[in-house]
Amino acid sequence: MLAWYPRHHRDLPWRHTRDPYAIWLSEVILQQTRVAQGLPYYEAFLAAYPTVQALAGAPEQEVLRLWQGLGYYSRARNMHHTAQQVVQEHGGQFPTTYANLLKLRGVGPYTAAAIASFAFGEAVAVLDGNVYRVLARIFGLHSDIAAPASRKEFQALADQHIPAAAPADFNQAIMEFGALQCTPARPDCLFCPMQHSCWAFQHGQVALLPVKSKAKAARVRYLHYLVLRHGEAIYLKKRGEKDIWQGLYDFAVVETTGLELDAAEVLRHVEVLGGRLDTRLAAEPGPPPLLKHVLSHQKLEARFHTVWLAGALPATALADTGLRAYSPAEIEELPKPQLIANYLGKN
Repeated sequence: MLAWYPRHHRDLPWRHTRDPYAIWLSEVILQQTRVAQGLPYYEAFLAAYPTVQALAGAPEQEVLRLWQGLGYYSRARNMHHTAQQVVQEHGGQFPTTYANLLKLRGVGPYTAAAIASFAFGEAVAVLDGNVYRVLARIFGLHSDIAAPASRKEFQALADQHIPAAAPADFNQAIMEFGALQCTPARPDCLFCPMQHSCWAFQHGQVALLPVKSKAKAARVRYLHYLVLRHGEAIYLKKRGEKDIWQGLYDFAVVETTGLELDAAEVLRHVEVLGGRLDTRLAAEPGPPPLLKHVLSHQKLEARFHTVWLAGALPATALADTGLRAYSPAEIEELPKPQLIANYLGKN
């Protein structure tokens, strides 16, 4: 691994620093995110918040807006809280050991190991999807990597092989090896330096390892967004706590058991919100725009119904629903789920 890495690794900016803040930022962004997608976000966050103090002092709404498009927004909220914890409880300095890094909010075993090894040279192995795959194939491990009990087995094996003199290089190497050489599909076994010692290659089981039980099928949800407009203003609301999109802004929404919602039902829901249809601006009949969006355990199919209002929504309706009128310029600055941002970008 250590011989392969210098010749084949990608040149990525977080590999040129031992700053724990920059390393932590990159690891949070790259969770559930491809490098090509995460790189511009990493650069944008470092430019906007060059220090942990700068991130800690930023408004949450601003952080969420910069994060928009990466998904898994709890990562952004936890990242913001962790920055505040580092500033308030640690004087703006990240803990220097794996054990103490684990005490930070939102920092799990993988992120703690990455920071501890890359920034502080501690010999603790990282364990991500790439590492699971490499270890399972080379050592012929058939434990289900989706089972929590398997983590201890793989972690012990990884820790056993990490060299005390080069923990950072080894961790980078084995992850990069999994990302570039020992890939999930069509791994480059023909030119693999581990070929002769790889159990899976020797036994013709490369395609069968690692073992991973299938996740439950994602359920489909049907959403009907009411895009309420009056003059130049559009009404949006902020999502509440314990919501997958907490702190983000979207339109009034009606969830149904199917994809269709007829015009009479749309009008009824608008009236429940205190709105009156401006018949002069009523759109011609036709299917409203349909957008699809995939979350980790859900598939969303959303229709967007534009409704022009004869007057502003009453104050009582605003208080009850959390809706508020925003100008297009204000909406641009709000953090929004990617589904909403995609709709606005097309309309």
